[in-house]
Amino acid sequence: MLHLHLIQQKAQNYRNLNYRKLALYATVVLETLLVASALVPAQLWTRLIPHSANAALNGPYPASIAPIITLLLYLLPGVIGFSCQHWQKALLLATIPAWLGLGIFLVAATFKVGAFYMMATDHITANVSLLELFAGLGAIGWLARFLFKIS
Repeated sequence: MLHLHLIQQKAQNYRNLNYRKLALYATVVLETLLVASALVPAQLWTRLIPHSANAALNGPYPASIAPIITLLLYLLPGVIGFSCQHWQKALLLATIPAWLGLGIFLVAATFKVGAFYMMATDHITANVSLLELFAGLGAIGWLARFLFKIS
């Protein structure tokens, strides 16, 4: 009887772990989509959504939820870091959206500006700053685990 209870408890823990992993990866995907949409130039949004008065400012999002999108851009890397048990995974998963978004943006910009767009001094600084921001927010989220004593 005790053996059966332990097996059921282990199965329940395994299911909970899978749900947490799924939620973590869904958060990474959501953050990647938000970052990618933020890196699309305003001129493209005005061409894609010609009837929207705020397309140049807010992209595909209505003006009423634009502050929530900005809040999510800053909170989600911290949530991702908070969800990870190891700091290496926290930093990697928190920065993946920035890596992917910047990669897609730089490849798209290469068609218009040229192959060495990424090597311009101001672009390198901006790209590194974005990666540092996401890494810092992920690290803060991971450190918050210790504040709340969650293991």
